[in-house]
Amino acid sequence: MTDAGLAIDVEGITKRYGSHTVVNRVGLQVRRGEIYGFLGPNGSGKTTFLRMLCGLLTPDAGSGRCLGYDLLREAGRIKSRVGYMTQKFSHYEDLSIEENLDFIARVYGVADRPAVVRRCLEQLGLTDRRKQLAGELSGGWKQRLALAASLLHNPELLLLDEPTAGVDPKARRDFWEEVHRLAAGGITVLLTTHYMDEAERCHRLAYLAYGDLLASGTPAELVRTSGLRTWRVEGTGAAALVSRLRQLPGANQVVPFGNVLHVSGTDAARLEASLTGLNLAGLHVAPAETGLEDVFIHLMERSRDNFGGKERAS
Repeated sequence: MTDAGLAIDVEGITKRYGSHTVVNRVGLQVRRGEIYGFLGPNGSGKTTFLRMLCGLLTPDAGSGRCLGYDLLREAGRIKSRVGYMTQKFSHYEDLSIEENLDFIARVYGVADRPAVVRRCLEQLGLTDRRKQLAGELSGGWKQRLALAASLLHNPELLLLDEPTAGVDPKARRDFWEEVHRLAAGGITVLLTTHYMDEAERCHRLAYLAYGDLLASGTPAELVRTSGLRTWRVEGTGAAALVSRLRQLPGANQVVPFGNVLHVSGTDAARLEASLTGLNLAGLHVAPAETGLEDVFIHLMERSRDNFGGKERAS
Protein backbone atom coordinates (compact mmCIF):
# COMPACT_ATOMS: atom_id res chain seq x y z
CA MET A 1 0.00 0.00 0.00
CA THR A 2 1.36 3.45 -0.90
CA ASP A 3 2.40 5.69 2.01
CA ALA A 4 0.53 8.99 1.60
CA GLY A 5 3.39 10.75 3.40
CA LEU A 6 5.83 9.92 0.61
CA ALA A 7 6.29 12.19 -2.40
CA ILE A 8 8.57 9.62 -4.06
CA ASP A 9 8.63 5.88 -3.53
CA VAL A 10 10.57 4.01 -6.22
CA GLU A 11 12.71 0.89 -6.43
CA GLY A 12 15.00 -0.74 -8.98
CA ILE A 13 15.05 2.32 -11.26
CA THR A 14 17.43 1.64 -14.15
CA LYS A 15 18.44 3.49 -17.29
CA ARG A 16 20.73 2.15 -20.01
CA TYR A 17 22.16 3.61 -23.17
CA GLY A 18 23.33 0.66 -25.21
CA SER A 19 25.61 -1.43 -23.01
CA HIS A 20 26.22 1.48 -20.63
CA THR A 21 24.10 1.58 -17.45
CA VAL A 22 23.83 5.16 -16.21
CA VAL A 23 21.37 4.48 -13.36
CA ASN A 24 21.59 1.04 -11.80
CA ARG A 25 18.63 -0.29 -9.77
CA VAL A 26 18.24 2.79 -7.59
CA GLY A 27 15.58 2.83 -4.90
CA LEU A 28 14.50 5.97 -3.09
CA GLN A 29 11.88 7.20 -0.66
CA VAL A 30 11.36 10.92 -0.11
CA ARG A 31 8.85 12.39 2.31
CA ARG A 32 6.58 15.29 1.37
CA GLY A 33 8.07 18.63 2.36
CA GLU A 34 11.57 17.19 2.51
CA ILE A 35 14.72 18.69 0.98
CA TYR A 36 16.64 15.76 -0.47
CA GLY A 37 20.11 16.28 -1.93
CA PHE A 38 22.04 14.22 -4.46
CA LEU A 39 25.83 14.15 -4.31
CA GLY A 40 28.26 12.41 -6.62
CA PRO A 41 30.90 12.90 -9.31
CA ASN A 42 29.98 14.35 -12.69
CA GLY A 43 28.51 11.70 -14.97
CA SER A 44 27.08 9.63 -12.12
CA GLY A 45 23.48 9.58 -13.32
CA LYS A 46 22.06 12.26 -11.01
CA THR A 47 20.45 14.31 -13.78
CA THR A 48 19.20 11.19 -15.56
CA PHE A 49 17.55 10.01 -12.35
CA LEU A 50 15.83 13.37 -11.84
CA ARG A 51 14.52 13.31 -15.42
CA MET A 52 13.03 9.86 -14.89
CA LEU A 53 11.27 11.04 -11.74
CA CYS A 54 9.57 13.94 -13.52
CA GLY A 55 8.52 11.91 -16.57
CA LEU A 56 11.01 13.31 -19.11
CA LEU A 57 12.74 9.93 -19.44
CA THR A 58 11.25 6.44 -19.19
CA PRO A 59 13.14 3.94 -16.99
CA ASP A 60 14.25 0.69 -18.63
CA ALA A 61 13.48 -1.17 -15.41
CA GLY A 62 12.05 -0.52 -11.97
CA SER A 63 8.76 0.73 -10.61
CA GLY A 64 7.24 3.09 -8.11
CA ARG A 65 5.21 6.21 -7.62
CA CYS A 66 5.87 9.94 -7.72
CA LEU A 67 3.32 12.25 -6.08
CA GLY A 68 0.97 9.28 -5.89
CA TYR A 69 1.12 8.49 -9.62
CA ASP A 70 2.65 5.46 -11.27
CA LEU A 71 6.07 6.40 -12.62
CA LEU A 72 5.68 4.32 -15.79
CA ARG A 73 1.99 4.65 -16.65
CA GLU A 74 1.11 8.15 -15.46
CA ALA A 75 4.13 10.24 -16.48
CA GLY A 76 1.88 12.96 -17.95
CA ARG A 77 0.14 13.51 -14.61
CA ILE A 78 3.49 13.72 -12.84
CA LYS A 79 4.89 16.31 -15.29
CA SER A 80 2.08 18.77 -14.61
CA ARG A 81 2.83 18.71 -10.87
CA VAL A 82 6.62 19.06 -11.05
CA GLY A 83 8.77 22.17 -11.38
CA TYR A 84 12.15 21.49 -13.00
CA MET A 85 15.09 23.90 -12.91
CA THR A 86 17.81 22.69 -15.28
CA GLN A 87 21.59 23.13 -14.93
CA LYS A 88 21.76 25.48 -17.90
CA PHE A 89 19.74 28.69 -18.06
CA SER A 90 17.05 27.84 -20.59
CA HIS A 91 14.85 30.92 -20.87
CA TYR A 92 14.65 33.47 -23.67
CA GLU A 93 17.41 36.04 -23.30
CA ASP A 94 15.75 38.54 -25.66
CA LEU A 95 12.58 38.62 -23.55
CA SER A 96 12.18 40.46 -20.26
CA ILE A 97 11.77 38.68 -16.94
CA GLU A 98 8.03 39.39 -17.01
CA GLU A 99 7.66 38.23 -20.62
CA ASN A 100 9.49 34.98 -19.88
CA LEU A 101 7.22 34.26 -16.92
CA ASP A 102 4.11 35.12 -18.93
CA PHE A 103 5.22 32.73 -21.68
CA ILE A 104 5.82 29.88 -19.21
CA ALA A 105 2.43 30.55 -17.60
CA ARG A 106 0.81 30.23 -21.05
CA VAL A 107 2.57 26.92 -21.64
CA TYR A 108 1.17 25.54 -18.38
CA GLY A 109 -2.28 27.00 -19.02
CA VAL A 110 -2.20 28.90 -15.74
CA ALA A 111 -5.53 30.50 -14.85
CA ASP A 112 -5.57 34.24 -14.03
CA ARG A 113 -2.14 34.50 -15.63
CA PRO A 114 -1.36 38.20 -14.95
CA ALA A 115 -2.09 37.84 -11.23
CA VAL A 116 0.01 34.68 -10.95
CA VAL A 117 2.96 36.26 -12.78
CA ARG A 118 2.70 39.38 -10.60
CA ARG A 119 2.64 37.30 -7.42
CA CYS A 120 5.62 35.23 -8.57
CA LEU A 121 7.60 38.40 -9.36
CA GLU A 122 6.92 39.67 -5.85
CA GLN A 123 7.72 36.35 -4.19
CA LEU A 124 11.18 36.11 -5.79
CA GLY A 125 12.01 39.82 -5.46
CA LEU A 126 11.87 40.40 -9.23
CA THR A 127 9.25 43.14 -9.44
CA ASP A 128 11.69 46.03 -9.84
CA ARG A 129 13.54 44.18 -12.61
CA ARG A 130 10.50 42.78 -14.40
CA LYS A 131 11.21 44.79 -17.59
CA GLN A 132 14.89 43.85 -17.74
CA LEU A 133 15.95 41.48 -20.54
CA ALA A 134 16.94 38.04 -19.30
CA GLY A 135 20.16 38.20 -21.30
CA GLU A 136 21.29 41.21 -19.26
CA LEU A 137 20.93 39.48 -15.90
CA SER A 138 23.78 38.31 -13.69
CA GLY A 139 23.99 34.65 -12.68
CA GLY A 140 22.16 35.22 -9.41
CA TRP A 141 19.23 37.03 -11.04
CA LYS A 142 19.01 34.42 -13.80
CA GLN A 143 18.79 31.85 -11.03
CA ARG A 144 15.87 33.70 -9.46
CA LEU A 145 14.09 33.90 -12.82
CA ALA A 146 14.58 30.17 -13.41
CA LEU A 147 13.24 29.36 -9.94
CA ALA A 148 10.26 31.66 -10.45
CA ALA A 149 9.46 29.96 -13.77
CA SER A 150 9.54 26.53 -12.15
CA LEU A 151 7.05 27.66 -9.47
CA LEU A 152 4.43 29.36 -11.69
CA HIS A 153 2.11 26.36 -11.93
CA ASN A 154 2.20 25.70 -8.17
CA PRO A 155 4.09 22.36 -8.27
CA GLU A 156 4.12 19.79 -5.49
CA LEU A 157 7.68 18.66 -6.33
CA LEU A 158 10.63 20.85 -7.26
CA LEU A 159 13.65 19.34 -9.04
CA LEU A 160 16.75 21.56 -8.99
CA ASP A 161 19.79 20.43 -10.99
CA GLU A 162 22.92 22.16 -9.61
CA PRO A 163 20.87 25.32 -9.09
CA THR A 164 23.59 27.50 -7.53
CA ALA A 165 26.52 26.68 -9.83
CA GLY A 166 28.37 29.86 -10.75
CA VAL A 167 26.52 32.28 -8.48
CA ASP A 168 27.98 34.37 -5.66
CA PRO A 169 27.74 33.44 -1.95
CA LYS A 170 25.03 36.05 -1.22
CA ALA A 171 22.84 34.74 -4.06
CA ARG A 172 23.38 31.17 -2.82
CA ARG A 173 22.34 32.10 0.71
CA ASP A 174 19.22 33.91 -0.53
CA PHE A 175 18.37 30.96 -2.75
CA TRP A 176 18.59 28.51 0.16
CA GLU A 177 16.39 30.68 2.33
CA GLU A 178 13.77 30.48 -0.42
CA VAL A 179 14.17 26.69 -0.76
CA HIS A 180 13.60 26.19 2.97
CA ARG A 181 10.58 28.50 2.86
CA LEU A 182 9.10 26.44 0.02
CA ALA A 183 9.74 23.16 1.85
CA ALA A 184 8.14 24.55 5.01
CA GLY A 185 5.09 25.29 2.86
CA GLY A 186 4.85 21.63 1.83
CA ILE A 187 6.78 21.51 -1.46
CA THR A 188 9.15 18.56 -1.79
CA VAL A 189 12.58 19.51 -3.12
CA LEU A 190 15.13 17.25 -4.82
CA LEU A 191 18.39 18.85 -5.85
CA THR A 192 21.88 18.00 -7.03
CA THR A 193 24.90 19.87 -5.71
CA HIS A 194 28.68 19.68 -5.40
CA TYR A 195 28.82 22.13 -2.49
CA MET A 196 29.27 20.51 0.92
CA ASP A 197 27.79 23.48 2.80
CA GLU A 198 24.64 23.09 0.68
CA ALA A 199 24.53 19.35 1.28
CA GLU A 200 24.50 20.02 5.01
CA ARG A 201 21.37 22.17 4.54
CA CYS A 202 19.41 19.20 3.16
CA HIS A 203 17.22 17.07 5.39
CA ARG A 204 18.59 13.91 3.78
CA LEU A 205 21.19 13.00 1.17
CA ALA A 206 21.99 10.26 -1.32
CA TYR A 207 25.42 9.60 -2.80
CA LEU A 208 25.22 8.36 -6.40
CA ALA A 209 28.45 7.16 -8.03
CA TYR A 210 28.42 6.14 -11.69
CA GLY A 211 24.89 4.83 -11.55
CA ASP A 212 24.97 3.14 -8.16
CA LEU A 213 23.45 4.45 -4.94
CA LEU A 214 26.28 3.97 -2.42
CA ALA A 215 24.90 5.70 0.66
CA SER A 216 21.87 7.62 1.90
CA GLY A 217 20.63 9.23 5.10
CA THR A 218 20.83 12.47 7.02
CA PRO A 219 24.18 14.29 6.93
CA ALA A 220 24.87 13.09 10.49
CA GLU A 221 23.97 9.49 9.57
CA LEU A 222 26.28 9.53 6.53
CA VAL A 223 29.18 10.68 8.69
CA ARG A 224 28.43 8.12 11.40
CA THR A 225 27.98 5.14 9.10
CA SER A 226 31.06 5.94 6.98
CA GLY A 227 33.23 4.40 9.69
CA LEU A 228 35.84 7.12 9.16
CA ARG A 229 38.02 8.46 11.97
CA THR A 230 39.79 11.73 11.27
CA TRP A 231 42.83 13.52 12.66
CA ARG A 232 44.05 17.07 12.09
CA VAL A 233 47.65 17.82 11.27
CA GLU A 234 48.06 21.57 11.53
CA GLY A 235 50.84 24.10 11.19
CA THR A 236 53.36 25.64 8.82
CA GLY A 237 54.82 22.95 6.59
CA ALA A 238 51.92 20.54 6.99
CA ALA A 239 51.14 20.68 3.26
CA ALA A 240 54.57 19.26 2.44
CA LEU A 241 53.72 16.06 4.35
CA VAL A 242 50.79 14.94 2.18
CA SER A 243 52.70 12.23 0.29
CA ARG A 244 54.36 10.94 3.45
CA LEU A 245 51.13 10.76 5.41
CA ARG A 246 49.37 8.90 2.60
CA GLN A 247 51.84 6.06 3.05
CA LEU A 248 50.95 5.57 6.71
CA PRO A 249 49.25 2.31 7.77
CA GLY A 250 45.60 3.10 8.44
CA ALA A 251 45.52 6.33 6.42
CA ASN A 252 42.89 5.91 3.71
CA GLN A 253 42.96 9.54 2.64
CA VAL A 254 44.81 12.79 3.31
CA VAL A 255 43.00 15.98 2.31
CA PRO A 256 44.54 19.49 2.54
CA PHE A 257 42.47 22.38 3.94
CA GLY A 258 44.91 25.31 3.79
CA ASN A 259 47.52 24.74 6.50
CA VAL A 260 45.45 21.89 7.94
CA LEU A 261 45.47 18.28 6.75
CA HIS A 262 42.62 15.88 7.44
CA VAL A 263 43.97 12.34 7.74
CA SER A 264 41.16 9.79 7.75
CA GLY A 265 40.84 6.02 7.90
CA THR A 266 38.44 3.27 8.88
CA ASP A 267 40.85 1.51 11.28
CA ALA A 268 40.88 3.97 14.18
CA ALA A 269 43.49 2.19 16.31
CA ARG A 270 45.89 1.67 13.44
CA LEU A 271 45.59 5.28 12.28
CA GLU A 272 46.16 6.62 15.80
CA ALA A 273 49.23 4.43 16.27
CA SER A 274 50.67 5.61 12.95
CA LEU A 275 50.16 9.31 13.66
CA THR A 276 51.26 9.32 17.31
CA GLY A 277 54.38 7.36 16.37
CA LEU A 278 55.57 10.04 13.95
CA ASN A 279 58.02 12.78 14.79
CA LEU A 280 56.11 15.84 13.60
CA ALA A 281 57.96 18.58 15.44
CA GLY A 282 56.30 21.97 15.23
CA LEU A 283 52.96 20.56 14.08
CA HIS A 284 49.80 20.04 16.06
CA VAL A 285 48.29 16.55 15.69
CA ALA A 286 44.90 15.84 17.28
CA PRO A 287 41.66 13.92 16.69
CA ALA A 288 39.09 15.85 14.65
CA GLU A 289 35.43 15.53 13.81
CA THR A 290 34.85 13.78 10.49
CA GLY A 291 33.06 16.10 8.10
CA LEU A 292 30.71 15.49 5.21
CA GLU A 293 33.45 16.44 2.76
CA ASP A 294 35.73 13.75 4.24
CA VAL A 295 32.94 11.22 3.66
CA PHE A 296 32.31 12.52 0.13
CA ILE A 297 35.99 12.09 -0.83
CA HIS A 298 36.07 8.66 0.81
CA LEU A 299 33.10 7.53 -1.28
CA MET A 300 34.60 9.01 -4.46
CA GLU A 301 37.83 7.07 -3.94
CA ARG A 302 35.84 3.85 -3.54
CA SER A 303 34.24 4.25 -6.97
CA ARG A 304 35.40 4.51 -10.55
CA ASP A 305 33.79 5.65 -13.75
CA ASN A 306 31.92 2.70 -15.26
CA PHE A 307 31.89 4.20 -18.75
CA GLY A 308 33.59 1.89 -21.21
CA GLY A 309 33.28 -1.14 -18.97
CA LYS A 310 35.51 -0.11 -16.04
CA GLU A 311 34.57 -1.62 -12.73
CA ARG A 312 34.40 0.15 -9.38
CA ALA A 313 37.29 -0.26 -7.03
CA SER A 314 36.52 -2.54 -4.11
